Amino acid sequence: MVYTQTGIEDISDTALQEALARLPDWRREQALRFKHLLGQKQCAFSYLLLCEGLRQEYGVTAQPHFLIGEHGKPTLLEHPDIHFNISHCKAGIAVAISSAPVGIDIECIGRMNDSIARYSLNEAEYAQMVQSEDPTTEFTKYWTQKEAVAKLTGLGITDDLKQLLTIYNNVELTTEVNAPQGYVLSVARFVSEIR
Repeated sequence: MVYTQTGIEDISDTALQEALARLPDWRREQALRFKHLLGQKQCAFSYLLLCEGLRQEYGVTAQPHFLIGEHGKPTLLEHPDIHFNISHCKAGIAVAISSAPVGIDIECIGRMNDSIARYSLNEAEYAQMVQSEDPTTEFTKYWTQKEAVAKLTGLGITDDLKQLLTIYNNVELTTEVNAPQGYVLSVARFVSEIR
């Protein structure tokens, strides 16, 4: 299941303080390490969105604690059978919760940087991007897909970024373009574990 929340930048300071008070000490400290209010809001509200999703999907009401893997992928200490992934950008936050490994990425649709596109896309992807009606959105779709796969595997972007979508050909990707809210969201799951 995927949960999203937009309008993070518009959350009031009062609402942020109330959210911080609802967090466990370790997550509050993590949120307050961000110098900018947006980072604090993203950290606090993504955790609360995860808590809401865990309650709705699995009946988990206790605040979860994270166990961080070698490459930074978090798992739930108390519920290793429940998988989740969190992502955020200026446009919003997204949380994926599943009974199998899952990766998610949300990115703002913004200006396309050709040098980053050439660095991260293989020849076929780059050609598809430049031939599309909206190259910026097309690039953002590819970027979120690659990030979601990297987060699914738990390895981060340690593989060949250009070939990431072909290396893991056992992955199902779902991508949503939300132009009114200004973001693209991709979710990655291993095909053999999709039910």
